[in-house]
Amino acid sequence: MATQLLASSDVLGYVSEHSQAEDEILRELRDETASLPMGAAMQVSAEEGRLLALLVKLTRARLVVEVGTFTGYSSLCMARALPASGLLITCDVTDRWPAFGRPYWRRAGVEDRIDLRIDPATQVLDALFYEYGPGTVDLVFIDADKVGYAAYYEAALGLLAPDGLIVVDNTLFFGRVTDPAAQDPDTVAIREFNRFVRDDPRVEMSLLPMADGITLIRKAS
Repeated sequence: MATQLLASSDVLGYVSEHSQAEDEILRELRDETASLPMGAAMQVSAEEGRLLALLVKLTRARLVVEVGTFTGYSSLCMARALPASGLLITCDVTDRWPAFGRPYWRRAGVEDRIDLRIDPATQVLDALFYEYGPGTVDLVFIDADKVGYAAYYEAALGLLAPDGLIVVDNTLFFGRVTDPAAQDPDTVAIREFNRFVRDDPRVEMSLLPMADGITLIRKAS
């Protein structure tokens, strides 16, 4: 049995070459995002975008919640994977970055499937609990400020349907989680989050060594 493969640049290139290619709309949004300050580091990879779309389809999601919109690349990937009657509710604390994504959502014909809310995520998640009720959200994607992950996770669990899925990004946090010298608030928050979810009897989880670390979480049977 092979152990975990260290993903060299050659391997990553091979993965990209042998994955389904981005279309023009996704590629142009990626390029525009990469031109922004920290844009390349903050947006999800093309491979992760494809994974998110696949997970939306596998869960037969009709209602998706995204915590952290940025320029809306992941929003676009997931909205496209929804049925025509589906809805993606995405939130950010500023409209500055999502404004870059809106024209691409429109070009892709999914703008009507995306409900963008500009408010702190905890406020949005609390509002959704009252708007839709517990157990109504099929998939939650968390990719926002790391210190807030624990609160977003708890709120997501309350919203999550019995067979729903929570997807959490950046759970390896540039590899800093393994560096004892890394004691900044974000790294510490991710370490604590990872330990908490691993030991949470309410859920089943898997931390994937893909991209910057992706954790998949579902309610325990």
